[in-house]
Amino acid sequence: MSNQPVIVIGAGLAGSEAAWQLANRGFTVHLYEMRPKRFTEAHQTDKFAELVCSNSLGARSLDRAMGLLKEELRRLGSLIIEAADATALPAGGALAVGREEFSDYVTQAITHHPNIQVIREEVTDIPSGPTIIATGPLTSAPLAERIRELAGQDYLYFYDALAPIVTLESIKMPPCWRQSRYDRDSGEGEGDYINCPLTEEEYRAFVKALREAERIELRPFEQDDERFFEACLPVEVLAMRGDDALAFGPMRPVGLRDPRTGKRPFAVVQLRQDNLAGTLYNLVGFQTNIRWPEQRRIFRMIPGLEEAEFVRLGQMHRNTFINSPVLLRPTLQWHDRDDLFFAGQIIGTEGYVGSTAGGLLAGLNMARLLSDQNPLVMPRETMMGALFWYVTHAEPSAFQPMKANFGLLPPLQPRVRRKRERYRKYAERALLALERWIKEHGIEPIPRIAASLVS
Repeated sequence: MSNQPVIVIGAGLAGSEAAWQLANRGFTVHLYEMRPKRFTEAHQTDKFAELVCSNSLGARSLDRAMGLLKEELRRLGSLIIEAADATALPAGGALAVGREEFSDYVTQAITHHPNIQVIREEVTDIPSGPTIIATGPLTSAPLAERIRELAGQDYLYFYDALAPIVTLESIKMPPCWRQSRYDRDSGEGEGDYINCPLTEEEYRAFVKALREAERIELRPFEQDDERFFEACLPVEVLAMRGDDALAFGPMRPVGLRDPRTGKRPFAVVQLRQDNLAGTLYNLVGFQTNIRWPEQRRIFRMIPGLEEAEFVRLGQMHRNTFINSPVLLRPTLQWHDRDDLFFAGQIIGTEGYVGSTAGGLLAGLNMARLLSDQNPLVMPRETMMGALFWYVTHAEPSAFQPMKANFGLLPPLQPRVRRKRERYRKYAERALLALERWIKEHGIEPIPRIAASLVS
């Protein structure tokens, strides 16, 4: 069985990570990717690990859930986190990347690995041999139908929306200025974010325009269910929830001061660097499904963006995920087939880093299965273990995608009242549990050799 190539379907974050983990443990991998022969509704290139929404992988700090998750992945030899660290941009306390450089790094590492054969073909059926399905939330219709038949039940759906991107040179400064909230910058410039201030009158007019804007009509395959995933709500949907919903959401001005007045503005739109060259910036939290001409008109109401040049406008697409509490074990194996694994957003782990974590565990456990070792369940004290425990043990009738958060972890004993201290304790416990788990099961670290392959 160990001589048989492992099929990995999908070269996104999860699939690339799974292939890397297997290849570096000596297994031959056939990595299938249907692009460029067939594109999804959101992807624009044929590169691996393309980031189709934000270019941020979340907080860096270990007292943030996403920061802890990334550190766990680093210690397990994640290719995706290695690529992110190598292509990082200044973004305050967040790990943001140059999206093109990031995808290039992963693509080069995968295509140059001697144990990985990349096959640019669409997979329309579920293979019979060792297989990892990591096709993501935009799985093609033929394969989705095969998975639905295998599951014996329908999929669940949610919607994800993309934020616009503008050129740096088209942003007026002033009135815009550079500053991170509470001046928490990376120390590599004047400020990691560009801020566009709004007066109360400007804010009210902007919210009114969002509410009245014409939205893009959903495509036929998307019209069966118009539910939005709460973690990525379109800005116009937030605007409908109340006059001040945006002012307490993505447009909250806390931790910022307008250098022209020395005071906090009524509301603010933040822009974050989107590429290594620093020529592109995305509107943070402004994913949208408004019609494109309307987007240009409304977003140019924002002070400083009156002449904004949009290199990408927002859009929305349907994401698909399986009912993992019914269908998967915490090892990420299919419930009644040992050599079939699922990983990535299709299992209900929300976000880039959660997808990566699923790919890593699926690759590690497939390698163990093919080496006549038992696949492993990660400790629930770790962020990875808690996340996978949730998606495989949640209430099936109410299952929704979940991102990493400290609420998934077992409570501390004794309890710690102060939140920041509690989060630090969670992180300390998680990393100790991970190191014990690694040592107990003799998991060999993956060497950081991707850079030499890329060069």
